[in-house]
Amino acid sequence: MKIYIDGEFYDKENAKISVFDHGLLYGDGVFEGIRFYQGRVFRLDEHISRLFDSARAIALDIGLDKAAVTEATLETIRQNHLQDGYIRLVVTRGIGDLGLNPALCPKASVFIIAGKITLYPEEKYQNGLDVVTCATRRIPHGALSPMVKSLNYLNNVLAKMEAQNAGAGEGLMLNEQGFVAECTGDNIFIVKNGVVYTPPIASGALAGVTRAVVFEIAAGFGMPIQEPMMTRYDIYTADECFLTGTAAEVIPAVKLDSRPIGSGTPGPLTRKFIARFHELTASTGTRIYK
Repeated sequence: MKIYIDGEFYDKENAKISVFDHGLLYGDGVFEGIRFYQGRVFRLDEHISRLFDSARAIALDIGLDKAAVTEATLETIRQNHLQDGYIRLVVTRGIGDLGLNPALCPKASVFIIAGKITLYPEEKYQNGLDVVTCATRRIPHGALSPMVKSLNYLNNVLAKMEAQNAGAGEGLMLNEQGFVAECTGDNIFIVKNGVVYTPPIASGALAGVTRAVVFEIAAGFGMPIQEPMMTRYDIYTADECFLTGTAAEVIPAVKLDSRPIGSGTPGPLTRKFIARFHELTASTGTRIYK
């Protein structure tokens, strides 16, 4: 495996960052997870744009322009001779001292890993996930905007632990007001009476790239999508539910807090969204190999 670090490629065993890097010390940095399929990177421009937006929001100068980061991402895949897989693109504040002051980090660090990822077993895509509500609330906008895809994921990690301890595949996170925000690593959608609903970004959800793809798919199907503030009641009483994320793709959710959602099996509209999503990943994207 070849890993990109600040313009150079290193074998896995020699790919290292400093213990004084503020990404490690304080979670001071941003990242993207990106999928590629059959020699094409899916929604690469959208991921790169979100990375730069996240960096700008925390006043982090990446030190490269979008074209250079895009090329580094593609070259990392080429160096590993991959056709299908997952990219983890990370930008840290860089090396500093043991204090918080970001001004003492003179240069950001960029590293890129290309490999494989399996978030859920295939059986879950066929039969659906069980979801539980987590006691851990989503960080509010006033503390750290959920729009920033930062390296500080402890909020999500703690909620994921709750879900795992409950024997569930995913955990539902509410905001401080008790409205649905998102799951620990995925956006959430429901279907009710032929209409698709998902929480608004203001509720504490990340503006997911796959979330945006679902909006496009729904428009192609002629299906309306609404973004109301949602509670658990809306999910309990939904006809269907599915989750979306770059790593998860589109996956059915069939229970929340032991209550079956709809029939308790993946619904027909969910299956339509999954099929269309797979068509898009197989036929669109930025070519890796010229």
